[in-house]
Amino acid sequence: MRKQQDRKQVGPLLLIAASVVALDQWSKSWIRANPHPVELLPGFLNIVYSENRGAAFGLLVNQTFLITITIAILAVIILLLIRYPSLPTTPTLISAGLIFGGATGNLMDRLRFGYVTDFIDVRLWNDFHWPAFNFADSAIVIGTFIMAYSLYQLGLFGKVYDHNHRTER
Repeated sequence: MRKQQDRKQVGPLLLIAASVVALDQWSKSWIRANPHPVELLPGFLNIVYSENRGAAFGLLVNQTFLITITIAILAVIILLLIRYPSLPTTPTLISAGLIFGGATGNLMDRLRFGYVTDFIDVRLWNDFHWPAFNFADSAIVIGTFIMAYSLYQLGLFGKVYDHNHRTER
C-alpha cells in the first residue's frame, strides 16, 4: 500500500517535467524557424535567436563536460526519489519536476545541436542585457529557489548548522 502511494507522488513530478520539456522544445523549435528579433516590450523584453555553446552565461564551453554533469544531476534526482520515495513534500516534488524538465530540455539541445537555443532577451537598464535564456533555464532557476525554500521549511539548513556547530567543539 505504501509503495503505491509513494509512486503516486512521483506523478506530479513527471507531469511538470514533461510540460517543461514540451514548452521548452516547442519554443526553441519556433525560434529556430523564426530567427528574426521581435520586440515584445520596447526597451525591456525582446525575442532574439541565440546559440549558447556553454553553461550559464556562456561559461564552460565543454559540451562533453556539460552533458556529463547534466546526466549526473538527472541521475541523482532519480536515485533520491527511488531511495527516499516518501520524503518529498509537494514543493520538493514541484521543484524537482521543474529542475528535471529544464535540465532535460537543455540536454536535448546539447545532444541534437551541440548548443542550447536561447531566445529571451531582457534589458535591465540602459544597454545592459541579461544574457539570453530560455524556458528550460527559467524552470531550473525557479525550481532551485523552490527547492531551497522547501529545504529551509523542512529545517534542513538548521539541522546541518547544528550538526556542524556541535562537531567544531
